Amino acid sequence: MDENSRFTTGRLSTLPQFTPEALKHNMPLPRLIRSWAERKQCTMSQFAIAWLLAQAPWIAPIPGTTNPAHLDDFLGGAAVSLTPEELEEFEREYGGITLMGHRADAFTENQIDK
Repeated sequence: MDENSRFTTGRLSTLPQFTPEALKHNMPLPRLIRSWAERKQCTMSQFAIAWLLAQAPWIAPIPGTTNPAHLDDFLGGAAVSLTPEELEEFEREYGGITLMGHRADAFTENQIDK
């Protein structure tokens, strides 16, 4: 996926973060995750899981998938660790990124208890 990707069918086609304009605007986030995944010698999915696990000891990510290979990839994230310094560095870089578009379609956003 890159800023030129277009989603005309499936779930991503309904999500505001994946419109052509928003996708182009939001690309700094996957680029950041990709650079950290390369740095930690893991996949982007594994880095995302590791980042979640580093937030607090009671965090339990529950990734959804119907693909066993994806599940194996996700589970590998538990073997990736971030030092407090790395976590602070990532948070600082992540904090400089603004995202465009909601994470859900309009109907689902309307159903979320805010």
